[in-house]
Amino acid sequence: MRVWELENSFGIENLRLVEKPSPTPGKGQIVVGMKAASLNYRDLITIKGMGGASLPLIPFSDGAGIVEAVGEGVARVKVGDRVCPLFFQSWMGGPVTAESRNRALGGSVPGVLQEHMLIDAEGVYPFPAHLSFEEAATLPCAALTAWRAIVDEAPIKAGDTILVQGTGGVSIFALQFAHAMGAKVIATSSSDEKLAHAKALGADHLINYRTTPEWGKKALELTGGRGVDVVVEVGGEKTLPQSLTAARVGGAIVIIGVLGGFSENIMIPVLFSKNLRLIGISVGSRAQFAAMAAAIDKWKLKPVIDKTYKLEELPAALERMQAGAHFGKICLSF
Repeated sequence: MRVWELENSFGIENLRLVEKPSPTPGKGQIVVGMKAASLNYRDLITIKGMGGASLPLIPFSDGAGIVEAVGEGVARVKVGDRVCPLFFQSWMGGPVTAESRNRALGGSVPGVLQEHMLIDAEGVYPFPAHLSFEEAATLPCAALTAWRAIVDEAPIKAGDTILVQGTGGVSIFALQFAHAMGAKVIATSSSDEKLAHAKALGADHLINYRTTPEWGKKALELTGGRGVDVVVEVGGEKTLPQSLTAARVGGAIVIIGVLGGFSENIMIPVLFSKNLRLIGISVGSRAQFAAMAAAIDKWKLKPVIDKTYKLEELPAALERMQAGAHFGKICLSF
C-alpha cells in the first residue's frame, strides 16, 4: 500500500510516498480502506516540525474510508461501513482531560495518509450518507472543533450573533452551523471575493479587515453597540485585541487557532471590565462527533471544499494551504 511518511527529517521537501505491507487487524482492531483526507493548519505545522510530533511520522488527522476488515471481538462496526477515524483516539466522551488528548492521529499516533489504516474499532465513527468521502474527510478536526466551540463550550441560540474570522475550515463550519441554528453571523476576511462566498453561505454581515483594520469597532456598530455573543478566534496575537473589542459584556471568545502568531500578552483590564470568557478549543470527543454528525445529517449540510488533489499531489496541496488562497477545505482523493 502507498503511505506518505516523514522518516528522518521534518519539512514538506522530506515527505516520501513509500510502499508498505497492508496491515491485518488484531483483537479489537479494524482496517479502513482510506478514500480521502483533508488538510488542516495543524498538519502543515506538524510536517514542518512545530507540532511536537516525533519521527518517523505518517501525517494528517482527517480522513474517511470504508471498513475493509475487522478483528476478533469487534461488534460496533462491520465490513462495508463508511467511517471517519477520530482525531483523538483516546477521547470517547465526557470532559477533556490530559489522558483524553494522549493519542492524536498524525501526531502521537500514525495518521490517515495511508491506503489501508489499522486502527482501534472504538476510534472511528460513521458519517452521514449524503456526504462524499472527500466531504466526510473534512469533519474530524475542523468541523468538530467548530461544533464543540459554539454548541458545547460557548453555546449559541437563535438570535445570537457570532463573529467568525477568515474563511478557513473551522470558520466556515462555524458559519454554517450558526446559520443552521438561526444565529446571525459576522464574517471577516481580507478578500472581497471570499466574503461574497461567505455571504452565499449565510453570513449576515461582512467586514474586510484590510480596509477596516479596526473591525472590532465595526462589529460593535453592526450590533448596535452591544457586541457579539461569541467570537471564533483563529488569528491569535494579531487578532485577539480586535476580538476583545468585538465581544459583548459577558460574551465568549473561543480560541481555536494562532494563524497570526503566538503571544503571551492579553488585555487583562478588558477581560475584567467585560467579564469575558476566553476558551481554548482543540477538536472534541467521539460523543461530540456523534452529535455533530446527527445534526449534519438532519440539516443535510454540505462541507465547503476548495480543491481536491490526488494522493500523490500532497506537496502541491500543502503549498496551496501555505499560500492562504483557499476558501473552505483542501482535500486529497486516494
